[in-house]
Amino acid sequence: MRAEEQAFPSVWTRPKRARREQPALSREQIVAAALELLDTEGIDALSMRKLGTRLNAGATSMYSHVANKDELIELVVDEVYGEIEVPDPDAPAADWRTAAVACAHSMRATLLRHPWIASVLGESGVSYLGPNVLRMMDALLAVFENAGFSLAAADRAVNTLVAYVTGVSTSEAAFLTTLARSGHSEQEWMERLWPAAEQAVQPYPRLRALYAAQRGTQWSGNREESFGEGLACVLDGIGVRLGG
Repeated sequence: MRAEEQAFPSVWTRPKRARREQPALSREQIVAAALELLDTEGIDALSMRKLGTRLNAGATSMYSHVANKDELIELVVDEVYGEIEVPDPDAPAADWRTAAVACAHSMRATLLRHPWIASVLGESGVSYLGPNVLRMMDALLAVFENAGFSLAAADRAVNTLVAYVTGVSTSEAAFLTTLARSGHSEQEWMERLWPAAEQAVQPYPRLRALYAAQRGTQWSGNREESFGEGLACVLDGIGVRLGG
């Protein structure tokens, strides 16, 4: 196998290229500019050419750090994960739930600050091998292991927690992206949607009753409350498995 070949296509597994001279741009500069572009214009706006123009740099300067756009996205996703508040791996065993709640809320807030991320999470290679996501996962494993889980059981607990947060947050992020494009507030959007939604659920008695009970709801803050209640259900289940 040639040195430049890799078993898995990821920026984290690609052998580092030998450099004859110091590149004009650092990896940190490239990632920061890409993150700014993604946050302001969205995933469809990102291209190596546009990023090069933004940095006033040629392709050679960027390709010394990333081989393609996919590798760039991997780096930016891991940069985003670096914003998440990671629990103290040495936290007292009795505080496992507090640590999990804090990390979950921080993860959700971070993903919602960067709503474009909803379209790339889950893609092969993205984020899973980066140092920031690995640091978060290892710290969460420590929290559950210290609370009494075996390492294998802690892994299942962490995967369940992260799956819940990621699933809810990416759906929220997609909604917020659509909302931003519409030019309406969340309350305006829901009030416009509600008559059609109520009409659609008429053949379904439980949904009809649920929607009727929610008529006139002030939607601001409702997503936060819903996330917290769902998170409590997830942690209740983990607590039962833990026996505490």
